[in-house]
Amino acid sequence: MKPEPRWHPALAIVIALVLYERLPPKLTFGPAWVAPVLVGALLLPLLFFGGRMARNVRSTAAITLIAILNFFNIMSVILLVNDLINPHTKHHGLSAADLLQSGALIWCTNVIVFALWFWEIDEGGVEIREGVASVVDSQADFLFPQITLLQTHARCVLPTWRPMFLDYVYLSFTNALAFSPTDVMPLTHIAKMLMLIESLISFITVALILARSVNILS
Repeated sequence: MKPEPRWHPALAIVIALVLYERLPPKLTFGPAWVAPVLVGALLLPLLFFGGRMARNVRSTAAITLIAILNFFNIMSVILLVNDLINPHTKHHGLSAADLLQSGALIWCTNVIVFALWFWEIDEGGVEIREGVASVVDSQADFLFPQITLLQTHARCVLPTWRPMFLDYVYLSFTNALAFSPTDVMPLTHIAKMLMLIESLISFITVALILARSVNILS
């Protein structure tokens, strides 16, 4: 099977970092240079030397990179929630438009970060997925509809079908929007916990931050 292009998740990481950097300084954790330096220190070696790294080293670096992005996004959620519920902050001068924009940036970053989590952990990692002869024989963390169709030998799915990064972006987007699984079911504890955390962050962002912003506008 042809290896999946690694520039897809790499581009997603860059987009997530740009979204984070566009947040107001009051909603970012630490100096502005910290997140780009930490992410770049791991992303660049993975891009240029990932193919020569041992699988466990590459996996550890990738998980650390995703965890860093996740940490900074969660800190932004905490800072913004504190800004909304703390009566002494008075929003630090954030207008309703700022709150709406910040909520949208945090929500989009959340979708990207968990798409990366799902892509990285499913079946033990992308290298393992590429090494299994058939997706039906894999130890999947997520049950995609195509897997069920392949088991019934449905002709609408190619026998060589594999979940790619965009499949995990779709999974993350629908989970963040619906706060629950849609057509892709989590099968393992880690998959369920990741989807739970993503839904919780999305719910806080949408229900508290955006709702408060609309209230200010009215």
